[in-house]
Amino acid sequence: MTDAPPTLAFFTRLLDEVPAAQRYDNAIEQIRHAERFGIGRAWVAQHHFRYAEGGLPSPLVFLAHVAALTTEIRLATGIITLPLEDAVRVAEDAVVADLLSGGRIDLGLGSGGTPSSFIPFGQDPKAKAQVYDEKLAVLQNALRGGDVGAGNSLNPVAGSLIDRIWQATFSSFGGTRAGVPGDGLLLSRTQPRPAEAPEASLADVQNPIIDAYLAALPASRAPRITASRTVFVADTRAEALRWAEQGLRRGAEGLRRSGQVIPDGSLDDLIRYTDTHLGTPEEVAASLAADATLGRVTEVAFQVHSVDAPHEQVLRSIELFASEVAPALGWGARVEAEVTA
Repeated sequence: MTDAPPTLAFFTRLLDEVPAAQRYDNAIEQIRHAERFGIGRAWVAQHHFRYAEGGLPSPLVFLAHVAALTTEIRLATGIITLPLEDAVRVAEDAVVADLLSGGRIDLGLGSGGTPSSFIPFGQDPKAKAQVYDEKLAVLQNALRGGDVGAGNSLNPVAGSLIDRIWQATFSSFGGTRAGVPGDGLLLSRTQPRPAEAPEASLADVQNPIIDAYLAALPASRAPRITASRTVFVADTRAEALRWAEQGLRRGAEGLRRSGQVIPDGSLDDLIRYTDTHLGTPEEVAASLAADATLGRVTEVAFQVHSVDAPHEQVLRSIELFASEVAPALGWGARVEAEVTA
Protein backbone atom coordinates (compact mmCIF):
# COMPACT_ATOMS: atom_id res chain seq x y z
CA MET A 1 0.00 0.00 0.00
CA THR A 2 1.05 3.57 -0.63
CA ASP A 3 1.62 5.93 2.26
CA ALA A 4 0.18 8.81 0.24
CA PRO A 5 -3.00 10.38 1.67
CA PRO A 6 -6.24 9.46 -0.09
CA THR A 7 -7.49 11.69 -2.84
CA LEU A 8 -11.05 13.02 -2.81
CA ALA A 9 -14.11 12.21 -4.88
CA PHE A 10 -17.73 13.33 -4.93
CA PHE A 11 -20.51 10.76 -5.33
CA THR A 12 -24.14 11.31 -6.27
CA ARG A 13 -27.19 9.13 -6.80
CA LEU A 14 -29.19 12.11 -8.14
CA LEU A 15 -31.87 12.01 -5.45
CA ASP A 16 -33.05 15.60 -5.20
CA GLU A 17 -36.81 15.88 -4.65
CA VAL A 18 -37.34 17.63 -7.99
CA PRO A 19 -38.29 16.58 -11.55
CA ALA A 20 -35.72 14.56 -13.50
CA ALA A 21 -34.38 17.44 -15.60
CA GLN A 22 -33.74 19.46 -12.46
CA ARG A 23 -32.07 16.48 -10.82
CA TYR A 24 -29.63 16.37 -13.72
CA ASP A 25 -29.02 20.13 -13.61
CA ASN A 26 -28.38 19.95 -9.85
CA ALA A 27 -25.96 17.06 -10.21
CA ILE A 28 -24.08 18.87 -12.97
CA GLU A 29 -23.75 21.97 -10.80
CA GLN A 30 -22.58 19.86 -7.86
CA ILE A 31 -19.93 18.15 -9.98
CA ARG A 32 -18.71 21.45 -11.41
CA HIS A 33 -18.65 22.87 -7.86
CA ALA A 34 -16.59 19.88 -6.73
CA GLU A 35 -14.16 20.52 -9.59
CA ARG A 36 -13.79 24.18 -8.55
CA PHE A 37 -12.82 23.03 -5.05
CA GLY A 38 -10.17 20.62 -6.31
CA ILE A 39 -12.10 17.36 -6.00
CA GLY A 40 -10.45 14.82 -8.28
CA ARG A 41 -13.26 12.52 -9.35
CA ALA A 42 -17.07 12.42 -9.57
CA TRP A 43 -18.94 9.12 -9.28
CA VAL A 44 -22.55 8.73 -10.47
CA ALA A 45 -24.76 5.76 -9.66
CA GLN A 46 -27.03 3.92 -12.06
CA HIS A 47 -30.57 3.04 -10.97
CA HIS A 48 -33.49 1.78 -13.02
CA PHE A 49 -37.17 2.59 -12.60
CA ARG A 50 -37.41 3.71 -8.95
CA TYR A 51 -37.44 7.48 -8.40
CA ALA A 52 -36.71 7.06 -4.68
CA GLU A 53 -33.56 4.98 -5.25
CA GLY A 54 -31.82 7.15 -7.84
CA GLY A 55 -32.47 9.19 -10.92
CA LEU A 56 -30.00 7.99 -13.54
CA PRO A 57 -30.53 4.88 -15.70
CA SER A 58 -27.97 5.95 -18.36
CA PRO A 59 -24.80 7.15 -16.60
CA LEU A 60 -22.48 7.20 -19.62
CA VAL A 61 -24.90 9.47 -21.53
CA PHE A 62 -24.96 11.81 -18.54
CA LEU A 63 -21.18 11.77 -18.07
CA ALA A 64 -20.54 12.52 -21.73
CA HIS A 65 -22.59 15.69 -21.25
CA VAL A 66 -20.82 16.55 -18.00
CA ALA A 67 -17.48 16.10 -19.75
CA ALA A 68 -18.32 19.00 -22.08
CA LEU A 69 -18.96 21.24 -19.06
CA THR A 70 -15.83 20.34 -17.07
CA THR A 71 -12.11 20.26 -17.80
CA GLU A 72 -10.19 18.33 -15.14
CA ILE A 73 -12.38 16.28 -12.84
CA ARG A 74 -12.45 12.56 -13.63
CA LEU A 75 -15.89 11.07 -14.31
CA ALA A 76 -16.87 7.60 -13.16
CA THR A 77 -19.80 5.20 -13.06
CA GLY A 78 -20.50 3.92 -9.59
CA ILE A 79 -21.82 1.53 -10.66
CA ILE A 80 -23.16 0.19 -13.95
CA THR A 81 -25.27 -2.89 -13.19
CA LEU A 82 -23.53 -5.13 -15.69
CA PRO A 83 -25.98 -8.10 -15.66
CA LEU A 84 -28.65 -5.78 -17.07
CA GLU A 85 -26.49 -4.54 -19.94
CA ASP A 86 -25.09 -5.77 -23.23
CA ALA A 87 -21.39 -5.91 -22.39
CA VAL A 88 -20.23 -4.99 -25.90
CA ARG A 89 -22.52 -1.94 -25.94
CA VAL A 90 -21.17 -0.87 -22.53
CA ALA A 91 -17.68 -1.08 -23.98
CA GLU A 92 -18.64 0.96 -27.04
CA ASP A 93 -20.45 3.64 -25.04
CA ALA A 94 -17.61 3.88 -22.54
CA VAL A 95 -15.02 4.29 -25.31
CA VAL A 96 -17.00 7.09 -26.98
CA ALA A 97 -17.57 8.89 -23.67
CA ASP A 98 -13.89 8.49 -22.83
CA LEU A 99 -12.79 10.02 -26.11
CA LEU A 100 -15.22 12.91 -25.73
CA SER A 101 -13.95 13.58 -22.20
CA GLY A 102 -10.28 13.52 -23.12
CA GLY A 103 -9.62 10.27 -21.29
CA ARG A 104 -11.40 11.12 -18.04
CA ILE A 105 -13.83 8.18 -17.78
CA ASP A 106 -13.54 5.44 -15.15
CA LEU A 107 -15.77 2.39 -15.44
CA GLY A 108 -17.22 1.18 -12.13
CA LEU A 109 -19.15 -2.09 -12.36
CA GLY A 110 -21.26 -4.28 -10.10
CA SER A 111 -23.80 -7.06 -10.06
CA GLY A 112 -26.70 -4.92 -8.82
CA GLY A 113 -28.93 -4.96 -5.78
CA THR A 114 -32.62 -4.43 -6.60
CA PRO A 115 -34.12 -7.79 -7.64
CA SER A 116 -37.26 -6.38 -9.27
CA SER A 117 -35.15 -4.29 -11.67
CA PHE A 118 -33.85 -7.46 -13.31
CA ILE A 119 -37.24 -8.66 -14.58
CA PRO A 120 -37.82 -6.02 -17.32
CA PHE A 121 -34.39 -6.88 -18.74
CA GLY A 122 -35.22 -10.59 -18.91
CA GLN A 123 -32.73 -11.47 -16.18
CA ASP A 124 -33.11 -13.72 -13.13
CA PRO A 125 -31.80 -11.87 -10.06
CA LYS A 126 -30.83 -15.21 -8.52
CA ALA A 127 -28.37 -15.74 -11.37
CA LYS A 128 -26.82 -12.27 -11.23
CA ALA A 129 -23.42 -13.40 -9.92
CA GLN A 130 -22.91 -15.88 -12.75
CA VAL A 131 -24.20 -13.44 -15.37
CA TYR A 132 -21.96 -10.71 -13.99
CA ASP A 133 -18.88 -12.93 -14.34
CA GLU A 134 -19.82 -13.88 -17.89
CA LYS A 135 -20.47 -10.31 -19.01
CA LEU A 136 -17.40 -8.98 -17.23
CA ALA A 137 -15.26 -11.40 -19.25
CA VAL A 138 -16.92 -10.18 -22.47
CA LEU A 139 -16.37 -6.53 -21.52
CA GLN A 140 -12.74 -7.08 -20.58
CA ASN A 141 -12.06 -8.91 -23.84
CA ALA A 142 -13.73 -6.13 -25.85
CA LEU A 143 -11.72 -3.39 -24.15
CA ARG A 144 -8.51 -5.31 -24.80
CA GLY A 145 -9.29 -5.30 -28.51
CA GLY A 146 -10.30 -8.96 -28.69
CA ASP A 147 -12.70 -10.59 -31.12
CA VAL A 148 -16.26 -9.90 -29.94
CA GLY A 149 -17.78 -12.19 -32.57
CA ALA A 150 -17.49 -12.88 -36.31
CA GLY A 151 -14.05 -11.30 -36.43
CA ASN A 152 -15.24 -7.95 -35.08
CA SER A 153 -13.44 -5.77 -32.55
CA LEU A 154 -14.15 -2.38 -31.02
CA ASN A 155 -13.97 0.69 -33.22
CA PRO A 156 -12.89 3.17 -31.97
CA VAL A 157 -10.35 1.21 -29.97
CA ALA A 158 -10.48 1.44 -26.19
CA GLY A 159 -6.96 2.66 -25.54
CA SER A 160 -6.17 2.38 -21.82
CA LEU A 161 -9.78 2.12 -20.62
CA ILE A 162 -9.17 -1.52 -19.64
CA ASP A 163 -6.88 -0.16 -16.90
CA ARG A 164 -9.69 2.01 -15.48
CA ILE A 165 -12.20 -0.67 -14.49
CA TRP A 166 -13.39 -0.71 -10.87
CA GLN A 167 -15.46 -3.45 -9.24
CA ALA A 168 -17.91 -2.95 -6.36
CA THR A 169 -18.41 -5.67 -3.80
CA PHE A 170 -19.62 -6.53 -0.31
CA SER A 171 -17.50 -9.68 -0.02
CA SER A 172 -13.93 -10.93 0.23
CA PHE A 173 -14.63 -13.09 -2.83
CA GLY A 174 -15.45 -9.90 -4.73
CA GLY A 175 -12.24 -8.33 -3.43
CA THR A 176 -10.29 -11.19 -4.93
CA ARG A 177 -12.21 -10.93 -8.20
CA ALA A 178 -11.28 -7.24 -8.47
CA GLY A 179 -7.68 -7.83 -7.48
CA VAL A 180 -6.76 -10.64 -9.89
CA PRO A 181 -7.03 -8.49 -13.09
CA GLY A 182 -5.67 -5.41 -11.30
CA ASP A 183 -8.98 -3.55 -11.27
CA GLY A 184 -9.92 -0.92 -8.73
CA LEU A 185 -11.96 -1.84 -5.64
CA LEU A 186 -15.14 0.03 -4.70
CA LEU A 187 -16.31 -0.13 -1.08
CA SER A 188 -19.80 1.02 -0.12
CA ARG A 189 -20.76 3.75 2.33
CA THR A 190 -22.70 1.11 4.27
CA GLN A 191 -23.24 -2.60 3.98
CA PRO A 192 -25.06 -5.39 5.82
CA ARG A 193 -23.44 -6.76 8.96
CA PRO A 194 -23.18 -10.51 9.41
CA ALA A 195 -25.93 -12.05 11.53
CA GLU A 196 -23.37 -13.25 14.05
CA ALA A 197 -21.89 -9.74 14.46
CA PRO A 198 -24.67 -7.13 14.12
CA GLU A 199 -22.62 -4.53 16.01
CA ALA A 200 -19.55 -4.87 13.80
CA SER A 201 -18.07 -1.63 12.52
CA LEU A 202 -17.80 -0.83 8.84
CA ALA A 203 -14.05 -1.37 9.18
CA ASP A 204 -14.67 -4.83 10.61
CA VAL A 205 -16.55 -5.91 7.48
CA GLN A 206 -14.51 -4.00 4.91
CA ASN A 207 -10.93 -4.63 6.01
CA PRO A 208 -11.19 -8.35 5.10
CA ILE A 209 -12.31 -7.28 1.60
CA ILE A 210 -9.24 -5.04 1.31
CA ASP A 211 -7.03 -7.88 2.56
CA ALA A 212 -8.40 -10.22 -0.11
CA TYR A 213 -8.00 -7.57 -2.81
CA LEU A 214 -4.40 -6.79 -1.92
CA ALA A 215 -3.52 -10.49 -1.70
CA ALA A 216 -4.83 -11.06 -5.24
CA LEU A 217 -3.42 -7.88 -6.81
CA PRO A 218 -0.50 -8.45 -9.21
CA ALA A 219 2.78 -7.01 -7.98
CA SER A 220 2.93 -4.87 -11.10
CA ARG A 221 -0.35 -3.08 -10.35
CA ALA A 222 -0.74 -0.29 -7.82
CA PRO A 223 -3.80 -0.65 -5.58
CA ARG A 224 -6.85 1.49 -6.33
CA ILE A 225 -9.29 1.43 -3.44
CA THR A 226 -12.19 3.86 -3.17
CA ALA A 227 -14.30 3.95 -0.02
CA SER A 228 -17.59 5.78 -0.31
CA ARG A 229 -18.89 7.43 2.86
CA THR A 230 -22.03 9.33 3.83
CA VAL A 231 -20.78 12.79 4.76
CA PHE A 232 -22.81 15.92 5.40
CA VAL A 233 -20.93 18.98 6.60
CA ALA A 234 -22.82 22.05 7.81
CA ASP A 235 -21.97 25.30 9.52
CA THR A 236 -23.66 24.10 12.74
CA ARG A 237 -24.49 20.68 14.14
CA ALA A 238 -28.10 21.76 14.63
CA GLU A 239 -28.43 22.40 10.90
CA ALA A 240 -26.88 19.04 10.06
CA LEU A 241 -29.23 17.21 12.43
CA ARG A 242 -32.27 19.02 11.05
CA TRP A 243 -31.72 17.62 7.57
CA ALA A 244 -30.53 14.23 8.85
CA GLU A 245 -33.72 13.64 10.84
CA GLN A 246 -35.76 13.57 7.65
CA GLY A 247 -33.32 12.02 5.23
CA LEU A 248 -31.83 9.28 7.40
CA ARG A 249 -35.20 7.98 8.55
CA ARG A 250 -36.38 7.78 4.97
CA GLY A 251 -33.11 6.14 3.91
CA ALA A 252 -33.30 3.64 6.76
CA GLU A 253 -36.69 2.50 5.50
CA GLY A 254 -35.13 1.75 2.12
CA LEU A 255 -32.35 -0.25 3.77
CA ARG A 256 -34.90 -2.24 5.76
CA ARG A 257 -36.80 -3.06 2.57
CA SER A 258 -33.56 -4.42 1.11
CA GLY A 259 -33.21 -6.75 4.08
CA GLN A 260 -30.78 -4.85 6.29
CA VAL A 261 -31.47 -4.70 10.02
CA ILE A 262 -31.69 -1.02 10.98
CA PRO A 263 -33.27 -0.44 14.43
CA ASP A 264 -35.82 2.35 14.62
CA GLY A 265 -34.24 4.22 17.52
CA SER A 266 -33.08 7.74 18.25
CA LEU A 267 -31.47 9.93 15.61
CA ASP A 268 -28.06 9.32 17.21
CA ASP A 269 -28.66 5.57 16.92
CA LEU A 270 -29.66 5.99 13.29
CA ILE A 271 -26.51 8.00 12.53
CA ARG A 272 -24.44 5.19 13.99
CA TYR A 273 -26.30 2.33 12.33
CA THR A 274 -26.15 4.00 8.90
CA ASP A 275 -22.42 4.82 9.18
CA THR A 276 -23.10 8.53 8.71
CA HIS A 277 -20.56 11.30 9.32
CA LEU A 278 -22.23 14.66 9.91
CA GLY A 279 -21.92 17.93 11.76
CA THR A 280 -19.49 20.81 11.69
CA PRO A 281 -16.15 20.44 9.87
CA GLU A 282 -14.42 19.68 13.16
CA GLU A 283 -16.98 17.02 14.09
CA VAL A 284 -16.90 15.36 10.68
CA ALA A 285 -13.09 15.32 10.62
CA ALA A 286 -13.04 13.61 14.02
CA SER A 287 -15.68 11.10 12.93
CA LEU A 288 -13.86 10.19 9.71
CA ALA A 289 -10.53 9.92 11.55
CA ALA A 290 -12.07 7.14 13.65
CA ASP A 291 -12.95 5.08 10.53
CA ALA A 292 -10.09 2.59 10.38
CA THR A 293 -10.80 1.57 6.79
CA LEU A 294 -9.96 5.02 5.47
CA GLY A 295 -6.32 4.67 6.42
CA ARG A 296 -6.02 1.88 3.84
CA VAL A 297 -7.74 3.42 0.82
CA THR A 298 -6.44 5.51 -2.06
CA GLU A 299 -9.60 7.60 -2.45
CA VAL A 300 -12.48 8.72 -0.24
CA ALA A 301 -15.73 9.41 -2.10
CA PHE A 302 -18.12 11.51 -0.04
CA GLN A 303 -21.86 11.68 -0.67
CA VAL A 304 -24.78 13.24 1.18
CA HIS A 305 -27.02 10.17 0.79
CA SER A 306 -29.00 9.29 2.81
CA VAL A 307 -29.13 12.70 4.49
CA ASP A 308 -30.29 14.04 1.11
CA ALA A 309 -30.19 17.69 2.05
CA PRO A 310 -31.41 20.33 -0.42
CA HIS A 311 -29.18 21.28 -3.34
CA GLU A 312 -27.87 24.48 -1.73
CA GLN A 313 -26.83 22.57 1.38
CA VAL A 314 -25.08 19.96 -0.78
CA LEU A 315 -23.04 22.70 -2.43
CA ARG A 316 -22.11 24.10 0.98
CA SER A 317 -21.17 20.61 2.22
CA ILE A 318 -18.84 20.16 -0.77
CA GLU A 319 -17.14 23.47 0.05
CA LEU A 320 -16.71 22.69 3.74
CA PHE A 321 -15.48 19.15 3.11
CA ALA A 322 -12.88 20.22 0.54
CA SER A 323 -11.71 23.38 2.28
CA GLU A 324 -11.84 22.39 5.97
CA VAL A 325 -12.43 18.68 6.62
CA ALA A 326 -9.96 17.20 4.12
CA PRO A 327 -7.07 19.56 5.06
CA ALA A 328 -7.63 18.77 8.73
CA LEU A 329 -7.16 15.08 7.92
CA GLY A 330 -4.22 15.65 5.59
CA TRP A 331 -6.12 14.26 2.63
CA GLY A 332 -5.34 15.27 -0.94
CA ALA A 333 -7.71 16.63 -3.54
CA ARG A 334 -6.73 16.18 -7.16
CA VAL A 335 -6.48 12.71 -8.67
CA GLU A 336 -3.18 12.39 -10.48
CA ALA A 337 -3.48 11.66 -14.19
CA GLU A 338 -3.88 7.89 -14.13
CA VAL A 339 -3.94 7.30 -17.84
CA THR A 340 -4.00 8.98 -21.18
CA ALA A 341 -6.68 8.45 -23.79
